[in-house]
Amino acid sequence: MRPYRPKENVQKKSYYTDRFWVAPRVPEEPVEDPIFKEDLASVEKAFKIKRAYVQRGQLVIIIDAKDNVDVLRHLKERGYDVLSEMSAIDYLAKDGEFEIFYQLLAMSKRKRIRVKCRIKEHEAIESVECLFRSADWSEREMYDMFGIKVNNHPYLKRILMPEDWVGHPLRKTYPLHGDEAAQWYEVDKIFGKEYRDVIGPEQRDPAFVSTKDTCNYARVTHPLPKCADPNSEPERIEVFNDDAPLVETFDLKKSKIVDKTR
Repeated sequence: MRPYRPKENVQKKSYYTDRFWVAPRVPEEPVEDPIFKEDLASVEKAFKIKRAYVQRGQLVIIIDAKDNVDVLRHLKERGYDVLSEMSAIDYLAKDGEFEIFYQLLAMSKRKRIRVKCRIKEHEAIESVECLFRSADWSEREMYDMFGIKVNNHPYLKRILMPEDWVGHPLRKTYPLHGDEAAQWYEVDKIFGKEYRDVIGPEQRDPAFVSTKDTCNYARVTHPLPKCADPNSEPERIEVFNDDAPLVETFDLKKSKIVDKTR
């Protein structure tokens, strides 16, 4: 058996307190792959490319936001027919812009291309759902989490948060613990504001673990049955499988505690 170790810090808080901390950038390499060179040259003939480079073995192309549909259509015709991911990054505090990226995969070439563009806070981006059906929910999530409007989307509405939710949770200016409306949202909607004093605010500390809560946790100090008295002591079991004739009986007294596993 393994030795018991205290679990007071099983849910540590974030190491970083700077909400606008940016991780070190991955090196940008020149485009030397022959397949990437050919695809990039094809795109450059038809559209204006701001910058292109290779990062972690994939081609990155930065374009104008107004050309997003045409560029993706062009790349789809060249074999990049899978949109594996798309989303946005909040650079409002730094540059006053959102960065929108599209991750494309060409399974026939075994190559990946990331197309990136930038828009201002109150600008809209054209929907690419007509090219890739997977963009439907991704664009709705982008609208829900960042507040980015997508033109010509077939059903642009919130996908995760309620329709009457105020704010966009993935913006860096969004309060980490929510505001008053977020704190009381479920209580107000389900029970009514008159029950605030009865139920209390929602616990929004992600690192909070109550040592007396045996219904949601097995108790931090030692395991207990579900919803048992937190002050009770656990029943110590000495022998296991004594009622299973085909299984060797395990005797706790003969067990050994190892310092580390292999």
